[in-house]
Amino acid sequence: MLPPRRPTRPAPVKTILHRLHKALALAALLLLAGFTLACAHAADADTKIEPDKVLDAARAQINAVQKKLDALPDKALDDTQLAELRTTALDAQAQAETVAAAIGPQLTSVNARLAELGVPAEGAPEAPDVAVQRKQLTKNSSTLDAQVKLARLIAVEAGQTAEQLLKLRRTQFQAQLGERTSSILAATFWEDLLDESPRDLRRLAPLREELEAALGAAGLVAYIGALLGVALIFTLRALAGRALMRMSTTRIAPGRLRRSLHALVLVLLGTATPGLVAGVLCLGIGLSASLSGSLASLLNQWVGIACFGGFVAGLGKALLAPDRPSWRLPRIDDQLALRLRWFPLALAIVISLGWAAQRLSILVNASLVATVAQDCIMALALGIIIVLAMLRVRRASRPAADDAQKAPAPSTPIWLAIVLGALWLAVIFSIASLLVGYVALGSFIAKQLVWFALVAGSTYLITGLIDDACASLLASAKRHGGDESNARPMSRARSQAIVLLSGVARLLVVLFALTLLLSPFGGGAAEWLRQLDHLHTGIAIGEVQIRPTAVLTAILVLLLGFGVVRQLQHWLADQYLPTTGLDPGMRLSAATLFGYAGYVVAISLALSAVGISLERVAWIASALSVGIGFGLQAVVQNFVSGLILLAERPVKVGDWVALGGVEGDIRRINVRATEIQMGDRSTVIVPNSEFITKVVRNVTHANPLGRVQIKLALPVNTHAEKVHGLMLAALQENGEVLDEPAPDVMLDGIDATGLVFNATGYVGSPRAAYRVRSALLFEILKQLREAGLPLVNPPTMVLKEQDRADTAAPDISAFGGAADSGTQSPDKPAPEKD
Repeated sequence: MLPPRRPTRPAPVKTILHRLHKALALAALLLLAGFTLACAHAADADTKIEPDKVLDAARAQINAVQKKLDALPDKALDDTQLAELRTTALDAQAQAETVAAAIGPQLTSVNARLAELGVPAEGAPEAPDVAVQRKQLTKNSSTLDAQVKLARLIAVEAGQTAEQLLKLRRTQFQAQLGERTSSILAATFWEDLLDESPRDLRRLAPLREELEAALGAAGLVAYIGALLGVALIFTLRALAGRALMRMSTTRIAPGRLRRSLHALVLVLLGTATPGLVAGVLCLGIGLSASLSGSLASLLNQWVGIACFGGFVAGLGKALLAPDRPSWRLPRIDDQLALRLRWFPLALAIVISLGWAAQRLSILVNASLVATVAQDCIMALALGIIIVLAMLRVRRASRPAADDAQKAPAPSTPIWLAIVLGALWLAVIFSIASLLVGYVALGSFIAKQLVWFALVAGSTYLITGLIDDACASLLASAKRHGGDESNARPMSRARSQAIVLLSGVARLLVVLFALTLLLSPFGGGAAEWLRQLDHLHTGIAIGEVQIRPTAVLTAILVLLLGFGVVRQLQHWLADQYLPTTGLDPGMRLSAATLFGYAGYVVAISLALSAVGISLERVAWIASALSVGIGFGLQAVVQNFVSGLILLAERPVKVGDWVALGGVEGDIRRINVRATEIQMGDRSTVIVPNSEFITKVVRNVTHANPLGRVQIKLALPVNTHAEKVHGLMLAALQENGEVLDEPAPDVMLDGIDATGLVFNATGYVGSPRAAYRVRSALLFEILKQLREAGLPLVNPPTMVLKEQDRADTAAPDISAFGGAADSGTQSPDKPAPEKD
């Protein structure tokens, strides 16, 4: 009998983080290598650029676009043609700007060399080689200057043409939304469609014949290969799904990150499977016959449409998760998820079929009535699917009769009610517009609703994945770092970096989603990316040109500089300075000063990387000096005082100081204030200027020793030599009392109370004086009691009980002893710290 299989336990988070770290490191190396190759390729391209040919080609492109624009009154262009023309104009603009950017440094170099030659002296002959060089440089400067001006002129002209095309697209788009055709419910609409059908079929005949010929030439082997390929794809899809589930349950710790990764992989598999199937079928069609450009382009477009349809279905399945409610990311009721399980697949089928039909109509140049009919049918199908889904949502939100009697239905949030109401109005308006005849407007609204839903779902999935990954990484860092409360500075910095990275990544995803939502209104993600690409030239602020690359470089320089300074500061404080003869306070002061200097250098280098020189910083500091003098005077005073404390060191870390009623140990000298720990373990923050402008008592500045002083009063008839030897022996036997300076006992005087003995000893630290004094008192009193030497009674205080006024109250000593009892109360003077 085989032993039972042990269940596979999830891999520890540390192992997963190690693998993730290795993967990220490999990805970073690959990106760095790709970036280096791209930079090298770009550098080669810049060195091999031929300005005249590039500018001639750009000029030819602009002329061709403008010629088509001039023919617009006679021949109207559709939106696709206008988009292609605008792409051509933008390409010409990019080429011209590239030439101008490549020639600019060369022109600057030539002009600099001309300036070095200077102006020839009048009447004096110039050396022949200098004259030849000046002539050649002048010629090169004129040629380069003319090329730069021509490139800038072409770039401006191409930009104006692109803006004109964009405005024309927007105008045409708005005009199409207001156009009205025959209603799909009218008989004339179908009569026109039947009349145009023969001509549309004749336009479709060449493409159909080519496709039939390709299918006939494929043969049985191609069909079997395509079927085997499709079967292999579906088999791999099933195996990948099982492997995904097994990996998710055994390799990833339970939590939202597991569900987010599972949903993402479902979307990727759903997107890839239809695309691969369509790709295999298209490959089988074109394997035995050479296809024309039109048919090959149509088949490639259909492969992309299949991928998009798979993405729609996969996204809906990943978000609804009808088969696995515990893996569902959004808060959707199980019953509602089951009711909507058909919705993503139906939506994907309608979108794919409608989009494929539109591509085919554009390719064969179908009639207007056929195009209108396709748009109207597709939009109506989308509207009907949305209405059915909303009815399912409404029905699922209503409680049953028995449930309604038991408990009232929960109220719908206001924002959700507004969204659902707006959605109902949009769908009803879209269907009504389609039925009335405003096909362009109704189709646009229906497609926008679907587009909004897809972008919102994708954004929710990606932002959720980023948030879950960063939250899991943060929790793992806290757990394995042993700092759950982020008490250490490095832990806090790591946590802040992770949270900041999560916020920035999600913000970028949301901004990109907004650009995608604005794409039908004339801009689009591609347009926004082109606008962002123009930012490489920078933004001029006065005489400073701020470029995104320079800002990124400055941030990297700043972070790298701070990291290097921190590492060097730790190396100085922990390794190098302990090998010197400096005391701990001086070592800490030196490391702190080095850190300040290093941070200043790092900030200066970062400003230089941005393009702000130190002279401009000095001017800015001069301009702000007035404000600093009034508003930040105290801050600057404390900062300068802190530097003086670190350099002059009247007080240092570890000193015991007394300042204005505050007495304790200095724990840290910061930029603005100094931290003093008092005897009750509380911390007092004292501004640094207080140590410079006021009187400070530094107990441990020159001599770190502490003095223990004990005064005892004994009767006049006491044997003085015996008391002297007893007290001196107690001081000498105590292990914390130093031999040098040697302890001593003196007869301080004779007064009304008797003989006053003063014992003095020294300990290694003033902080130990109080404890050693207490121990000595205990020992001396014990020995005096054993030797039969009495102490003088301390002053007494008479208390009278109010409820026993007739009874004389006994005299009570200040230490609780009765005065008439005949017992001696030990003397306990207040502790002193000297």
